[in-house]
Amino acid sequence: MQIKSQKDFWSGLMFILTGLGFAWGATNYSFGSAARPGPGYFPFGLGILLAILGAVIVLKALTVPTKDGDPVGAIAWRPLVLIVAGVAVFGLVLPKLGMIMSLPLLVLIASYAGDEFHLGEVLINSVVLTVFSWVIFIWGLNLTIPLWPSFLGAK
Repeated sequence: MQIKSQKDFWSGLMFILTGLGFAWGATNYSFGSAARPGPGYFPFGLGILLAILGAVIVLKALTVPTKDGDPVGAIAWRPLVLIVAGVAVFGLVLPKLGMIMSLPLLVLIASYAGDEFHLGEVLINSVVLTVFSWVIFIWGLNLTIPLWPSFLGAK
């Protein structure tokens, strides 16, 4: 069988592997029942759905012809490294700097991954995301995420 779209084939394969990985990891948690789902119920279901979506994409890549075979281009290393670095920095500095400083830092680092960088847009995006994150996670869900930097003595 010939691959008719390389991009779809490899992305579908990635979806299958990621979905099966999450489903397998969810088996370490209690499933509960449909009426009272446990902590493994939702990630298992999402993992299986992602794997099914990947299988559909792989099937499409093997059956639907494209003009030039839809080849996979070069890996975009700069965006990949900057986005992963932004998330890693966010995870490392959140306990010390709090959400007020960590989230804008994440947005700033990840914004350099794109082709265009406008400081005004980054600042507006940082403020909006920080306010929405505060509303959803701290105020709405009552999660214990530090809001202010620890060196200010605030919690």
